[in-house]
Amino acid sequence: MLSDFLIALIMLTNFSLVTTSRINKSIQFAVLQGVLLGLLPLTMGLWRIPHIVLLAAAAVAVKGWLIPSLFRRALQQVKIDREVGPYIGFSASLLLCALGTGLSMLLAHNLPLKLGTANPLFVPASLATLFTGFLLLVSRRKALTQVVGYLVLENGIYLFALLLVEEMPLLVEAGILLDLFVGIFVMGIVINHIRVAFDSIDTRHLAELKD
Repeated sequence: MLSDFLIALIMLTNFSLVTTSRINKSIQFAVLQGVLLGLLPLTMGLWRIPHIVLLAAAAVAVKGWLIPSLFRRALQQVKIDREVGPYIGFSASLLLCALGTGLSMLLAHNLPLKLGTANPLFVPASLATLFTGFLLLVSRRKALTQVVGYLVLENGIYLFALLLVEEMPLLVEAGILLDLFVGIFVMGIVINHIRVAFDSIDTRHLAELKD
């Protein structure tokens, strides 16, 4: 089933995200994950529903074009290539990601799902993606990598929402995309202010701020 294949790719991108030190690669993996999520509703046999097709198109446009363009501008301004000295090393991050994925599958197995759930892999994949985004947020030093973590965190929320995509009105789905755009926009402002104030986007410098 094509949706199973896409979900497997989404979960593989989680492991790729926590093991790469190159910020550009992290952005590419997050964008790939977002595009796969945008295409996922169409593989669930919902392409006949107009508002779901519109949702998929909006998700692919925002996650596959708009957000990458914002990231590219940020990379050009800060001129950094790698995440150096994360709070949690890359090998440890991989082990934690694998543990989080296993726990997500165990938890999803014990959750009561409504009858006729489209795909039983949606819940463990969404929980694992949420955990991966949170792991990136708390374990990385560079503000730009933390924005990637926020993006992955939202991807997990979006994937979980696909369980109810037929019942959720277009306005709610548009609200998710709007929250994502606003969050990325605000984080971009924060990154710019950190860079201007400290000539760096290492969030450790925030500890130097005093009244």
